[in-house]
Amino acid sequence: MRQKTRTAPRTAQGFGRTSGSTNAPKISLCAIVKNEVDRIAASLASVAGFVDEIILVDTGSTDTTIDRAQQLGAKVFEFAWCDDFAAARNFSIQQAKGDWILVLDADEIFDQSIEPVLTKLIQQPNCLAINLTRLEVGAQQSPYSLVSRLFRRHQDISFTGYYHESIDRSAIAIQQQQPQWQVVTVPTVAIHHYGYQASEIAAKNKQAFAKRLMLKHLEEYPHDIYMHSKLGALEVEHGELQSGLDLLHAGLKLTKLDRSNSDRLTEFELYYHLAIGSSHMHDHQAAQTYYQKALMLDVPDIVKLPAYNNLGSILLDRGDITNSIAIYQKVIEIAPTFAKAHYNLGIALKVSGNLSQAAIEYNQAIYLAPDYAEAYQNLGVVLVHLGQTQQSIEAFQQSIELHERQQNHTAAQAIRAGLQSLGLVEVSEIDSN
Repeated sequence: MRQKTRTAPRTAQGFGRTSGSTNAPKISLCAIVKNEVDRIAASLASVAGFVDEIILVDTGSTDTTIDRAQQLGAKVFEFAWCDDFAAARNFSIQQAKGDWILVLDADEIFDQSIEPVLTKLIQQPNCLAINLTRLEVGAQQSPYSLVSRLFRRHQDISFTGYYHESIDRSAIAIQQQQPQWQVVTVPTVAIHHYGYQASEIAAKNKQAFAKRLMLKHLEEYPHDIYMHSKLGALEVEHGELQSGLDLLHAGLKLTKLDRSNSDRLTEFELYYHLAIGSSHMHDHQAAQTYYQKALMLDVPDIVKLPAYNNLGSILLDRGDITNSIAIYQKVIEIAPTFAKAHYNLGIALKVSGNLSQAAIEYNQAIYLAPDYAEAYQNLGVVLVHLGQTQQSIEAFQQSIELHERQQNHTAAQAIRAGLQSLGLVEVSEIDSN
């Protein structure tokens, strides 16, 4: 696979840690990239002071990614792409010299505020790997995920999977042979991932690429529960509901047949995506049941957050306002800065008749997400009912401006029409703002 190696001396900015014991474990960043010249600098800069070397494996860039990475002090290796992310990952970690491996992609930023926690953990003698919490920037359904991206450089740790590759299988195998090894989960966000933004997915045609590699994987490993979950979720997300649900049900069946080949997190994802698929099929009772089963599993609350959030919406739609409010409050307890949870709580409170508290929640959602057009819109509605006419008009006008900026012209026009019908604002006044 290896074609040639390119390395460059480190630049003045360097990557070695600037504090702590000289006997502290050394950390290697391992990344695989292709045509990422516009983003590589930000990603590499985010680990400065935390890692001791950067291993960058290029899988066929035609831009200046390699030159830019070398300028930033990376050790660059070239790898002939073979439709196998695990093979590329394994090649990258084979080049590393550190005691620990941190894995990032170019569309990910390491959150340096997590450094003190991770520095302590990697010095624990029995810590084998660390599950890091990743913020999925722009994701519509699941804003957080867990990824096994920080682990010891161990001869038996390797990646598997043509797509959605991970070290999980090898880590489990090591633990089965040597139970003293521990895999630790850190619930605080360590990675910000920008690859799930709609513009990114469209630009790189990720859906077709991902589906092809996941089908390839299932052809070779037909009993892989994790890949059933991932491909089923992808199909549901893109409207292939029946095939997606079939894959998810098959994965769930496999978990019951072979507990040794499943884990609670994958089981959670199976139930969670079955719930989403059932909602799309308008089977809300089934969706509610699947969400409740998912929430009963022993997985971190930060992962459960989208299931709680979606269950709250189902309960609200079915008229169970009290439990819906309780669910949204639970979401906020888990993630106080999750703007959508405050927005959803505002909706539930409005339905319950508690308009003043609803306005508080909408304002909190706006504080956390200043471009939240729907929050401004709903704030305008409750302010009208509270008799705060001028503040209501201002909220509606801000919502119109944001909808227009976000290309939601139909929504903007509907608000204009609503304001006119209420006699609150003349057409000229709306357009002038």
